[in-house]
Amino acid sequence: MEVISKVLFWVANSLLIPDIIILLFLFARSLLLIGSFYNQFMVKRKNDKELNDKIKDLSSSSIESLKAALPEKDNSLFIRYLRDLLATSPSEAYSDFLISNFENEAEKDTSLSKLLAKMGPVLGLIGTLIAMSPALVGLSTGDISGMAYNMQVVFATTVVGLVVSAVGLVTLQFKQRWYARDVNNLDYISRILIEKQEKQ
Repeated sequence: MEVISKVLFWVANSLLIPDIIILLFLFARSLLLIGSFYNQFMVKRKNDKELNDKIKDLSSSSIESLKAALPEKDNSLFIRYLRDLLATSPSEAYSDFLISNFENEAEKDTSLSKLLAKMGPVLGLIGTLIAMSPALVGLSTGDISGMAYNMQVVFATTVVGLVVSAVGLVTLQFKQRWYARDVNNLDYISRILIEKQEKQ
């Protein structure tokens, strides 16, 4: 039993360095995500300001004005799919296909946020528990400096893990709300286009 415990202890301790490296990588990735999220936010805000009223008051006769109001470049996922939808005379099957593709790409865009939100606390807790063991050993043997160092690792992994998770959660909440609204808009516009075709 003692041999098994020592092996288990050795395996657990050997995971600390990989855990810290992965945490640092995810922390760096979360900083990059903040930058890209801010860019998305500003683009989304600008697009919504220009298009929301036109989409809300859309009718068969005002489709051309919506086309003219689109940004020159496809500066977001929604604009790219909206341009595709307006450029064709979509059947119900094609519009469903287009919206399904949009949902898949939106899911892909939110995958990093989901990963950070879930893995941040897990890796933080792993680092906390692994570093807690030698800290307790240092306490029992009177090695205060060793215990203090290990307690620093305990708190650092917890804090970094929670920061990574917070970035993931906040960006995920915003993106899910954005994409849900975009799906509704695409569905609404496709229905207007199909109605226009049926009238012709």
